[in-house]
Amino acid sequence: MTVLTGVMILGVIVVVGLLVTRFPAPVTAPDALQLPDGAVVQAVTQGHGWWIVVTEDARVLFFGSDGVLRQEVPLTGQ
Repeated sequence: MTVLTGVMILGVIVVVGLLVTRFPAPVTAPDALQLPDGAVVQAVTQGHGWWIVVTEDARVLFFGSDGVLRQEVPLTGQ
């Protein structure tokens, strides 16, 4: 085996490892958030003292750090 072949094999292992460890997991909201009935989570963002959830039916839900829904904004033009 040449050095070039060894480097190529190592490179493939690194790329596969990165793909496996960095592949996005399904989006779920934390259990503490009180989602409205029928809300299906599409994206979640957390900040200091708040959460934002975007639902599949084009709503943006703003939660406090206590998990209580503070505001709901429908997205228009969807």
